[in-house]
Amino acid sequence: MATSVPNSPRRDSHNFQKIADAFLSGEGLPFADVLSAERIERIFRKHGCLFGLHGVYTTAIMVWSFLSQVLRDGKDASCQAAVARVVSYCKLQGLEAPTQDTGDYCRARAKLSSAALRDLSCEVADEMEQASLPSWLWKRKLHPKLVDGFTFTMPDTVKNQAKYPQQKAQKPGVGLPIARSAAILSLATACVMDLAIAPYQGKETGESALLRSMLGSLASGDIAVMDRYYCSFMMIALLLGQGTHTCARKHHLRHSDFRRGKRLGKFDHLIVWTRPQRPTWMDEETYQQIPETLVLREVRFNIVEPGRRTKSLDIITTLTDATEYTKDDIAQLYGFRWNSELDIRSIKSNLNLGHVRCKSPEMVHREVWTTLLAYNLIRTTAAGAALLYKKQPRQISFTSTCQYVLASWMQLSSGIMGESSMEVYLLTMLEQIAGCEVANRPGRLEPRVLNHAS
Repeated sequence: MATSVPNSPRRDSHNFQKIADAFLSGEGLPFADVLSAERIERIFRKHGCLFGLHGVYTTAIMVWSFLSQVLRDGKDASCQAAVARVVSYCKLQGLEAPTQDTGDYCRARAKLSSAALRDLSCEVADEMEQASLPSWLWKRKLHPKLVDGFTFTMPDTVKNQAKYPQQKAQKPGVGLPIARSAAILSLATACVMDLAIAPYQGKETGESALLRSMLGSLASGDIAVMDRYYCSFMMIALLLGQGTHTCARKHHLRHSDFRRGKRLGKFDHLIVWTRPQRPTWMDEETYQQIPETLVLREVRFNIVEPGRRTKSLDIITTLTDATEYTKDDIAQLYGFRWNSELDIRSIKSNLNLGHVRCKSPEMVHREVWTTLLAYNLIRTTAAGAALLYKKQPRQISFTSTCQYVLASWMQLSSGIMGESSMEVYLLTMLEQIAGCEVANRPGRLEPRVLNHAS
């Protein structure tokens, strides 16, 4: 399980590769080279924003140090602490160290392209998805993608208020700038496949509009598992037009009548939706390509929670083959949507994305995408442990994985361990991570039981 270090003409790039390899585990796992210096340089060069090839603050070093900030809390997340970590690493490696002044560091960090960071994060997530084992997928072959929205706040600066105004109900000087986001997450790996950001209020800032901007991140054969906010004719038609299936809770304004349509079973039938008038956000050419009708499947389940009234839940899906996808299959699939709530909670609470630290919209975007990159890398490490110990990635605790990664970060980057010691250390860390399973606590954090109506 020794680390592999590709040949490199630049010493700084060479040493960063050692950090990345050690941080993400060793040889033999399909995720070992996920954050190589070569990958970082390739993506940033594609965006025309590669910098510092021969200096102290290279692009790779800045990505690493920014990751070290977003993974930490309190004083350890400050720019001064990040500079101290860079200085310490350079001293250990016999490299030229920067000064303690944070000005140079902050100026170098501002050179990181948010578009390049987004590509880096999405590429990591996509490669993880492609490397998923059949046992990680739904019915061993399908890739459900969970869609959900959330908000986050930022420091109350003039620039942030101009781009992401506070809620109108709050008095000036009382509220914080707030942004709305929609995320696409993998059911198999829990990685964030893509994310869109917009102001909290205004035209085309809703979660449906944000999802439309990310349709390219959903592939043919994927299944978008969504709440009822996204369940509209146009959204389903756009997804189906690119080969993406839908499983969503029916919007509360739509009436259900199981006496109509083609009956597939009790509270299970095929229905026909008719194309509505062209919405203002859609151009006429796109509208003409939308089919006039959609044949959809509607299924009703009972939500059973001890001590409370039983509630019904209506699901709309494009998985219309009742033989291949039974009613219980659809119930299970929609039940997975709850995982997106837990994933977003992990990002907001453990990685502090509920309130970001940067004071300008441009830096906010950089911080958001670096945080998502950090989240995907932690999930990658958990997946590596799951692979070695024959578990599901979602069985592994995100919080515990993050803690083990932070505990081992400087130990691995110090370069004091030999190859054999490194192998033993990494195997021990992965074994410990694999042992940190998410607790099964029905009725608390897990979704309520979904039973088919009797």
